[in-house]
Amino acid sequence: MAGGLNNKLLSTALSIADAASWSCTLALLALILMGSLREGRGRMSETEIETSETSGIMVTGSSTLAGQRPCDEIYVVSEGETLHSIIDKCGDPFIVERNPHIHDPDDVFPGLVIMITPSSSSA
Repeated sequence: MAGGLNNKLLSTALSIADAASWSCTLALLALILMGSLREGRGRMSETEIETSETSGIMVTGSSTLAGQRPCDEIYVVSEGETLHSIIDKCGDPFIVERNPHIHDPDDVFPGLVIMITPSSSSA
């Protein structure tokens, strides 16, 4: 009788563990899917990129009337931008001096947050 009770408890514990495992798997899959959908928002297709490159207008993630985002004091680097292009766009040649976390001016990557003093003509 004790053996039958142990087998039943073991069987119940295994079925609970199996259900929990499937629940965790589904939850993880849902999180991955939601993350990939959120990441895809705001991206341009290759056709849109080619069109913007041939038209000569620089198009960034959040565009304004001229196709360029304004240079705020807190600036997030977009894909394809270099420190030189940001300096030209925002008119602030002292970006490296104001941002001690930039150790190498050639190592500027998308998502890097920098502090700038925007020029009046950039907005």
